[in-house]
Amino acid sequence: MSAEGAGQGPGPEPGSEPGPLCPEHGQALNWFCCSERRLVCAACTGLGGRCRGHRIRRAEKRAEELRNKIVDQCERLQLQSATITKYVADVLPGKNQRAVDPTACLIPGQSTASAARELVIQRLGLVRSLCESEEQRLLEQVHGEEERAHQSILTQRVHWAEALQKLDTIRSSLVDMLTHLDDLQLIKEQEIFERTEEAEGILDPKESEKLNFNEKCTRSPLLTQLWATAILGSLSGTEDVRMDERTVSPFLQLSDDRRTLTFNAKKSKACADGPERFDHWPNALADTSFQAGLHAWTVNVQNSCAYKVGVALGQLPRKGSGSDSRLGCNAFSWVFSRYGQDFRFSHDGQHEPLALLRCPAQLGVLLDLQAQELLFYEPASGTVLHIHHASFPGPLFPVFAVADQTISIVH
Repeated sequence: MSAEGAGQGPGPEPGSEPGPLCPEHGQALNWFCCSERRLVCAACTGLGGRCRGHRIRRAEKRAEELRNKIVDQCERLQLQSATITKYVADVLPGKNQRAVDPTACLIPGQSTASAARELVIQRLGLVRSLCESEEQRLLEQVHGEEERAHQSILTQRVHWAEALQKLDTIRSSLVDMLTHLDDLQLIKEQEIFERTEEAEGILDPKESEKLNFNEKCTRSPLLTQLWATAILGSLSGTEDVRMDERTVSPFLQLSDDRRTLTFNAKKSKACADGPERFDHWPNALADTSFQAGLHAWTVNVQNSCAYKVGVALGQLPRKGSGSDSRLGCNAFSWVFSRYGQDFRFSHDGQHEPLALLRCPAQLGVLLDLQAQELLFYEPASGTVLHIHHASFPGPLFPVFAVADQTISIVH
């Protein structure tokens, strides 16, 4: 037992007023047990007492401590009250004045709220103006391309009408020779060869790109970037994409919410094999496909340095180690891939290197089946990473592969 206070053993102070008694020993509760945090008597602290060996203090010393703490707390509360009173009296009126009073702002004639409203209107006005200008430019370009294609077709019509008339004239002339010339006259007639050479100079029609409307006239980096930002920046513009667990490679672990794939170098034996499952490459398909309209989803790729993200046809082979089932190496898949610092777009064994300044933490995928366009986008910087135009031959599934750590579909 350790005791603080008198030099002798625990006992009542001389002249102290009688107080509550210990229910166990009937003695005055003059001591405080710090271990059990309660008042005890001298007998409780002595031999055989329940508080023997505990840290105890004289009750009046403990009370003095508590009084000092209460005084300190009261002083702190008083200072805190003074601080709050000063803040309410001095700071808040100034803040309120700056927010709503035009005369209090650094910008003459504008409050902070008014300046903020003006900034929003100004910036959106600029974006609106740029969009209107780009719309006008693109519509003029489309109209010009339409006129050019139309004029090319008219020119070809005139050309071939003249060619048909010339061929008809030559044919009529040759028929007339056959009808009216005898053998000797026919042998001497040189005009036959001239007419034949003239007809041979009229070539057969060939396909010409000049006659086709060039859809590239609608492509605009500004429009594409604003469009991608608007679609991926809105929750209504993203799909609830989840993995089809029947397709997940045995080298991948699928999370319970079916949005995260984690690579395992050791092949799992728990996966039951089936016709839908990839058995070699670390691939997985989504459980939904798209055949029309506009679709967008975002994938968190910051934890992986080896992954593929894109779309694939349902006919994509699932078995074996060949290129048939390797994403981007066949005609069934279109993917953005990363291996270390190497980024590329791949389809049908053709790999297009992409020069990226940094590794994206997230990758947005936009699939516009009306425009037959697949776009990869970095939401953080608003950068369009790659656009691919193609005539997709059927419904497309979001497809994923990961050979390092984890990738996740952002919800």
